[in-house]
Amino acid sequence: MRVGVFLFDGVDLLDAGGPYEVFLTASRLAARDGLAAPFEVITVSRTGEPVVAYGGLGLAPQAGIADCGPLDVLIVPGTIDVDAATGDDDLVAAIDHLAAASGLTASVCTGAFLLAAAGLLDGREWTTHWEDVDLLARRLGADRAVRGVRWVDADDVVTAAGLSSGIAMALHLVDRLAGRELAERTARQIDDDWHPDGVAAHHAGLS
Repeated sequence: MRVGVFLFDGVDLLDAGGPYEVFLTASRLAARDGLAAPFEVITVSRTGEPVVAYGGLGLAPQAGIADCGPLDVLIVPGTIDVDAATGDDDLVAAIDHLAAASGLTASVCTGAFLLAAAGLLDGREWTTHWEDVDLLARRLGADRAVRGVRWVDADDVVTAAGLSSGIAMALHLVDRLAGRELAERTARQIDDDWHPDGVAAHHAGLS
């Protein structure tokens, strides 16, 4: 399965890097056992040109939309400046184009706002960073917002809560696509306390 992590200017590094590392690690563990690697992971931007993540770190994607080839899974990370991202019609159109050609689309954190702007959350349950659930609910309606979880699996669209929840969501996708054993081994390998039920830890501010 080909997994594409979408990169754009202002992208949050952990949102993109967490799932990237999960899928790479799962494939490395399978290959170490003499099995076929279940995932090929690539990074994609609109044009294939480098982008600058939030905070100033430069990222060099491996492909642009025109030459990335078919994707089975599209990962859309979030960003701090949600209004700038959702107001970029070309960015939203790029996500819509990639999602239409992918079997499964997943967002991390405020990446849910980009999926919403592309119409991909219409009629689906969703989540996002706990701090931003109310804001997105005002745009989509609160009836399908889900709180207190690390991810929401709505079949061909999966949304993760804030930042490190992208790692938990990616482990869930490994579980869903390649099996529980590999997901648990991957979680152990990256030293992540993963819970297959997706329930978030309760701490101050999380609702």
